[in-house]
Amino acid sequence: MTEYVVLVNEQGDAIGTMEKLEAHEKGLLHLAFSVLLYRETDLGKEFLLQKRAECKYHSKNKWSNTCCSHPRVNENVEAAGTRRLNEEIGITGVLPEQFVNLGWFIYQAELENGLSEHEQDYILIANTPDVSFILNPEEVSDIQWWSEADIEKELKANPDTFSVWFPTVYKKVLTHLHQAN
Repeated sequence: MTEYVVLVNEQGDAIGTMEKLEAHEKGLLHLAFSVLLYRETDLGKEFLLQKRAECKYHSKNKWSNTCCSHPRVNENVEAAGTRRLNEEIGITGVLPEQFVNLGWFIYQAELENGLSEHEQDYILIANTPDVSFILNPEEVSDIQWWSEADIEKELKANPDTFSVWFPTVYKKVLTHLHQAN
């Protein structure tokens, strides 16, 4: 099945669609979302991170947020987040209305294989203490709960361990969660 992305302008208005790989080859601005699930523990918050599969066409074997993708045409980002949680890691218990939408940011980054990201990336978070998962090996090779301290330590010591968008997503999520407390 050919996947399409929604092209947007700098204000976030939809201006068309394009096949996903072509948009990444041309570096055109398109709509995306990043989901980061977290849970409260006795030791503080933990975040569910995925390691992207070896077969991904970019950012393979990189740790990243719980899931990320592109909404389909006429699909809102919360519904897309729920869909991709199921498709990537088999999580079915998170409903669109459970997400807190932190808004969007635009980033651009050169990737391997002559590809580039240029995304208007919505950040969706949800507090999900009890989730079970079944990894889709075409999407994800590993999934783990990480503490804030472990993420901070790894970001400082080995930033290339993570996808290019993850540090920004993570920082915005932490800012929101710390302001909410």
